[in-house]
Amino acid sequence: MAEMYNPAHPGGVLREWLGEMQIAEAAARLHVSRVTLSRILNGKAGISADMSLRLADALGTSPTLWIDLQTQYDLWRASRRRRPRIELFKRVA
Repeated sequence: MAEMYNPAHPGGVLREWLGEMQIAEAAARLHVSRVTLSRILNGKAGISADMSLRLADALGTSPTLWIDLQTQYDLWRASRRRRPRIELFKRVA
């Protein structure tokens, strides 16, 4: 498995997409609370499947773009945590 890099939280990527748009305006357009969007933008919450669909509609992107960004971020974080040693399952014929 290739070494993973430190991917950006998708909220940081979203912040770039929003540019100068105010959080309250973006939240209203996405039909979510300002707090919900702020938590995502500040890396305190992840992007759900529902949010990825909303972002795809609002930004003209694919919903999988946002889900993939979140998955890459989550996998990288999980790979940095201490885990128990897992033994390989033996295949049953």
